[in-house]
Amino acid sequence: MASAQASKWHRFVELPNGTKVHFTDRGQGPVLLMVHGLGSNLKAWGKITPLLLPHYRCVALDLPGYGLSDKGDHAFDIPFFAKTVLQFIQATGLNRPTLLGHSMGGQASIFAALQEQSRFSKLVLLAPAGFERFNAAAREWLRAFYKPALIRATPVHQIERNFHANFYQFPADAQFMIADRMALRANTAAYAHYCKMIPKCVLGMLDYPVFDRLPDLLLPTLVLYGNNDALIPNSMINPGLTTEQVAREGTAQLPDARLHFLPGCGHFVQWECADEAATHIRSFV
Repeated sequence: MASAQASKWHRFVELPNGTKVHFTDRGQGPVLLMVHGLGSNLKAWGKITPLLLPHYRCVALDLPGYGLSDKGDHAFDIPFFAKTVLQFIQATGLNRPTLLGHSMGGQASIFAALQEQSRFSKLVLLAPAGFERFNAAAREWLRAFYKPALIRATPVHQIERNFHANFYQFPADAQFMIADRMALRANTAAYAHYCKMIPKCVLGMLDYPVFDRLPDLLLPTLVLYGNNDALIPNSMINPGLTTEQVAREGTAQLPDARLHFLPGCGHFVQWECADEAATHIRSFV
C-alpha cells in the first residue's frame, strides 16, 4: 500500500521542447516548488518535505539531465534551467508558488524570478549560488578545470569526500546520495552523459551571474545559509571570503529579504538542518 501511495506522488510532464520532466507532488495548501542543486535531484528535498507537508503542497522536480527526467543535449546553463522552471509552472498549472532553490537551483530560481516575478509569490534561497562573485581570472581557471574527462576520472574515495564536503557532519541518512552516485557510475552511458553535463552546469553558473541584478528582485525573499558551509565561498578562488560575508553582501542587494544562519550546518541546509530550515520557511511563507 505504501509503495502504491508513493507512486501517486511521482508524475511526468512534457515541456514545449518535448522534454519529459519528472516531479513529485504531495500535500495540500499553498504551493512550494523545490529546485535542487548541482549533481543532485529531487531526493534532496526528501528530509524537509515531511516537515512542510502539514501546511503546504510540496512539488519537487528533477531538472532535465538529472534524476528521472529526460537527459537530452541541452545547454544546461542557468537560462536553460530557469526556462525549465517557468515552463514547468505553466505545464502543471501551478498558481504563484513560493520558489525554493538550493545552491545551483537557487541561482536558477533567481534567474527565473527576475524574468517573470508575477509567476511567484515568494522566494526561498538555501545556500544559493549566485551571491559569490568571481573575477575573470577565476572564471577562466574554473573553465579550464571542469572538463568531462576529469569528472569521469574522479575516483570513488574522492566522490565520497565530495559528498561529505556538503555537510558539516555527514549524516548516516545521507548515505543514499553516495550509493545513488555509485549506481550511476556503474552505468557507462548514463555516467558519460552526467560527466558531460556537469561542466556545462558549472560554467553556466559562471557565465550568467545574477549578483548585480539582485536589486531588481522585488519578491519577498528568505535566505538561509549554514554557518559551516564549506562550498560557499570557494576556498581556492576566494580564500579571503567567509560564508557570512557572501551571504550578507548578497542579501543586502535584495530589496525585501531576510537572512538566517543555521549553526552547525554545512551547504546542504535542507537536509542537515531540516528542522531549523523548515521552521524558518513556515514562519516566512
